[in-house]
Amino acid sequence: MVWAENILRGLLNKLVTRGSFEVELYNGTRWTFGDGSGKRVVARIADRGVASELIRDPEVRFGELYMDGRLDVVEGTLYELVELLLQHGVGMRQFTGRKLFLMARKIRHLLVGRNTLLRSRRNVVHHYDLNAAFYDLFLDSDRQYSCAYYAAPDMTLEEAQRAKCRHLAAKLLIDPGMSVLDIGSGWGGLGLYLAEAGKAGRVKGITLSDEQLAIAKKRAADKGYDHVKFELEDYRNMRGTFDRIISVGMFEHVGPQNYDTFFRKAADLLADDGVFMLHTIGHTSTPGLTNGWITKYIFPGGHLPALSEVVTAVEKSGLMMADVEVLRHHYADTLREWRSRFMARRDKALALYDERFCRMWECYLALCEAAFRFLDVVVYQFQLTHRNDVVPITRDYIARREAELFAREKALGEPTAARSWRDMATVITGG
Repeated sequence: MVWAENILRGLLNKLVTRGSFEVELYNGTRWTFGDGSGKRVVARIADRGVASELIRDPEVRFGELYMDGRLDVVEGTLYELVELLLQHGVGMRQFTGRKLFLMARKIRHLLVGRNTLLRSRRNVVHHYDLNAAFYDLFLDSDRQYSCAYYAAPDMTLEEAQRAKCRHLAAKLLIDPGMSVLDIGSGWGGLGLYLAEAGKAGRVKGITLSDEQLAIAKKRAADKGYDHVKFELEDYRNMRGTFDRIISVGMFEHVGPQNYDTFFRKAADLLADDGVFMLHTIGHTSTPGLTNGWITKYIFPGGHLPALSEVVTAVEKSGLMMADVEVLRHHYADTLREWRSRFMARRDKALALYDERFCRMWECYLALCEAAFRFLDVVVYQFQLTHRNDVVPITRDYIARREAELFAREKALGEPTAARSWRDMATVITGG
């Protein structure tokens, strides 16, 4: 496999032009890359087959080799290794030999794009029906499993996740007594926030995860909220009309072949003067294929849309774009905190699952954090309506509504309202 090792060495030489990176081969040979600056990172290749597997399909095999221990980081961290490899950002794609496996990825894409009712359910179970104690190891106390909103750089994860709920509720233009549908309601945190701080009159959250549903129902029952209901339901089977619809971190699982169906269903469910807030991961380049390792091991059936894919489907639905916000680096900071918490409690994760599973999650958190920091991956917040007179014509209302929501949180005694009102008002209003 000398030929493969020569190719791999050449690729790494192009990728790692800054920093200090060394590779230890199975036979004692050492390769050195970078300009010698910064912290040294050393990776070890365990056998002669690693190089050929990496150059054939780097996206999938990098993660698999790390999971199996055939590729390991013996000095530094996995994230620091990924940071070195992605330092050229989207420009790194020209070095990775994508033509060698593009056809196979296209075939995979056609298969995973068909998210039927049954397949969607199986996909959700694969990821979200893990032991609830596992997610407690790294999520915030409200179990928000999506991008936080760092309105101030020194926010804790708990504060930033509450700021995300507040920011979305402000743009949702929720008023007391309104009915709300939460598509992909997770463990219920956002739905409960809209009922409490948002004072919604009726909240219905739907999910395909039994584990999430059980916890969400218990949380609502513990609070005595008869007006907050969580159900095991697919969005395609929903009926009725809602004043407000919100979906956070769920659209990534819809699949491009179902985008038209998703937005047409949302249009059908949304009141004539309603507002729909969609919070989703996406990317800023042209439509492409989602990372093969992620769709194989973490989110089967997942797809990160380009802006053009979303806009095209919205146009067909009859809805209109009232506002689009692009959150850059917010998810990178969220993932950094998740990764830090996970690594600090890795022994507890190992007690729940095995070493290969833990290495898989290390890889998942590191790869995703780096993608949001160095590549073209972002979070979009789309505000959709039926009419152009529903949302104010300037964006000043967002800060005002955030301030009102924060005041309600403080009155409710929310732990994340621990900061003084004056300090938080400064963050929200910018002065």
